[in-house]
Amino acid sequence: MTTTTPKYMAVQAAALLVAGGFLVIGVLGFIPGATTDYDLLEWSGHHSGAKLFGIFAISGLHNIVHLVSGVVGFALARTYAASRAYFLGGGLVYLALWLHGLFMNQGSRANLLPVNGADNWLHFGLAIGMVLLGLTLAGQRDPTKRRPRTRKQAR
Repeated sequence: MTTTTPKYMAVQAAALLVAGGFLVIGVLGFIPGATTDYDLLEWSGHHSGAKLFGIFAISGLHNIVHLVSGVVGFALARTYAASRAYFLGGGLVYLALWLHGLFMNQGSRANLLPVNGADNWLHFGLAIGMVLLGLTLAGQRDPTKRRPRTRKQAR
């Protein structure tokens, strides 16, 4: 009996989907209509008054973060191990963004990304979701790592 290795493992397919979502959100952040108060969009800082879908505080830099998350996801979806790393590393990055949103003084000059309550909880959800995807979908056997055949299997 022969088995074929699928072109993409589940963790890789999920990385492609998540990366695509990040790209779409990053692009929509630069489109008036999807972004309310587009004329108030600032490059960075807490003074940007633009909101994606009228809910999420954004800036040009915030949109770039989403675009970079998407590009990195597409690049890392090429392999099983890199897809896992994308989810686990990306989950930690979004956890850091959540903590940034909770504890950063919103009026501080160090606050480069505008965030509000909706952003904070979205970043928290992304962090948990990405880590869970990295842990659960990676439960499959890595197809690039061949298991040695035992004598019993060879018969």
